[in-house]
Amino acid sequence: MEAKSNTHFETNAIRTQMERSSFAEHSSPLHLTSSFVFEDAEEMRASFAEEKQNAIYSRFSNPNTSEFIQKVAQMELAEDGVAFASGMGAVFATFATFLAAGDHLLSSRAVFGSTHALITKYLPKWNIETTYFNTDQIQDLEFLLQENTRCIYIESPTNPGVDILDLETLGDFAQKHNLLFIVDNCFATPYLQQPIRFGADLVIHSATKLMDGQGRVLGGITVGKKELIRELYLFARNTGASLSPFNAWVLSKSLETLAVRVDRHCQTALTLAQKIETHPKVNWIKYPFLPSHPQYQLARKQMKQGGSIISFEIKGGLHAGKTFINSIKLCSLSANLGDSRSIITHPASTTHSKLSEAEQLEVGITPGMIRLSVGLEHHEDLWNDLKNALDAKV
Repeated sequence: MEAKSNTHFETNAIRTQMERSSFAEHSSPLHLTSSFVFEDAEEMRASFAEEKQNAIYSRFSNPNTSEFIQKVAQMELAEDGVAFASGMGAVFATFATFLAAGDHLLSSRAVFGSTHALITKYLPKWNIETTYFNTDQIQDLEFLLQENTRCIYIESPTNPGVDILDLETLGDFAQKHNLLFIVDNCFATPYLQQPIRFGADLVIHSATKLMDGQGRVLGGITVGKKELIRELYLFARNTGASLSPFNAWVLSKSLETLAVRVDRHCQTALTLAQKIETHPKVNWIKYPFLPSHPQYQLARKQMKQGGSIISFEIKGGLHAGKTFINSIKLCSLSANLGDSRSIITHPASTTHSKLSEAEQLEVGITPGMIRLSVGLEHHEDLWNDLKNALDAKV
């Protein structure tokens, strides 16, 4: 099932497949089964003892799930991985596996709204403390370090402000202090950015987003070093947040087109960002590969292209933002991202609404901020829709 090491990303994504059955199928089949059978008592015993790598039960493993995991691990330069029912399932399981009562977590302040809720509402129930840091505080992390600090967790680019964090500096810091460095790489995908190159120990994805790319299924995955993944696998196996074989099959097939889709997303996003930046009703815009982005040079160092997400603020605050959203005709109004369909979201009232106004402002979410997930439609049609909405009278 392993792809050759001397072939390219795109080729490996397509040619990494499970072994063919006696039917000699060209495309990987779907294994919709809850359990698997054994030839005799000894084979069953050896399988449960993990002396043989046979499939036992689809909560533990499944050929479709294994294929998806191997593809993502290979893309991320990781040794192994565990797949989950959703991205948040992956985030929670990773925290629960590697943090214990009395531990301390260092986290970037700019994280997904549900991750923020997990960090601030649920981890404290198990006596796990978190200290947030801003993107401009990386050089001061020594002052935030505690004796019980165990992990550093970040997103880069961040959700929804597309800020960029210095992965190499954070990786060096984590190694120096023997900390686990965990990166949510959802916005970039392994095609644009591989955090393990910069020192990350574990990389998390919401596969629901660009990995699927068409808004069909939920999924999550964490990949990294084999010894760490072994611990995570045991937690996942016993707690049940497993990825369904059907969703794994869909996601594995989707990875075959990840590179070509993300190329198109990025090309269109950059074109739109350049146009939005010049519109008189826009206060500011952030897109990693715009020279005006505060971390433009860092983005160019870490990422192959700028990604599919643009954030910008419309002049006139909340009322102007609502007028813009209500004037959109082509783009979808949805909380998802990374879809073939372009999606407009108002983070302050949707994805990050559980944050207080002060917390929103701390991560750059203003009342008039818009998050645009650029899809695969023609860029001229998208610009016409955006321009008409921007030009709408407040």
